[in-house]
Amino acid sequence: MPERAAAVTAVPAGFHSATREELSALPLDVAPLLLGGLLRVSVDGVAVTARLTEVEAYHGRDTGDRPDPGSHARMGPTARNATMWGEPGHLYVYLSHGIHSCVNVVCGPAGVAGGVLLRAAEIVEGTDAAHARRPAARVARDLARGPGRLGDAVGLRYPVHDGIDAVSGVERAGAVARLLLRDDAEAAVATGPRVGVAGVAGTAAFPWRFWIASDPTVSAFRWGRGAAEAAASAEAE
Repeated sequence: MPERAAAVTAVPAGFHSATREELSALPLDVAPLLLGGLLRVSVDGVAVTARLTEVEAYHGRDTGDRPDPGSHARMGPTARNATMWGEPGHLYVYLSHGIHSCVNVVCGPAGVAGGVLLRAAEIVEGTDAAHARRPAARVARDLARGPGRLGDAVGLRYPVHDGIDAVSGVERAGAVARLLLRDDAEAAVATGPRVGVAGVAGTAAFPWRFWIASDPTVSAFRWGRGAAEAAASAEAE
């Protein structure tokens, strides 16, 4: 049988519940700290736990010391990105390509937009439920290998779960989410350009993707629209 909601509350040895204070730093600083952490989600009583293996930082307008042209919040607050401007620890869930629900951890103090995209994970609990939601995944490593797949596997959906609080665990639309961080930071951290991000924001000028080196669930790199050209131009200068 699938795991039930009670499994979401247990905190295993070596982990602790994330706090707002830990998540109040800029996304670029928080992102590597999420690696190896656990996102536990229960939807209608069925629980899935994902061990985070790949993340990407995104800053909003006036966040940090340089503009981030790849961020949804680069132009300021909108109805779509409102969660990014709120309290750290909530999850910004947005729709990609009109199909996939992608999950971000909101970081930075309230009123300063930022988030960390959860790009890939290993499903460590609730694999039956994840397989039921992701029938196209032929092997376990592909259950949450990519942000849309991760959102599907854990069961968070846009728009009903946008803004769910992964610190307090307050229920939203039948779902409860909890973010657990490692007591000791992941050691084998690699960094590089973000995946599939257009233009200069998807080049080595923004090495804001972090992943656990050699982990099989990490997604393959691909250039975004115009990013390869922007990278080549920068190298030629």
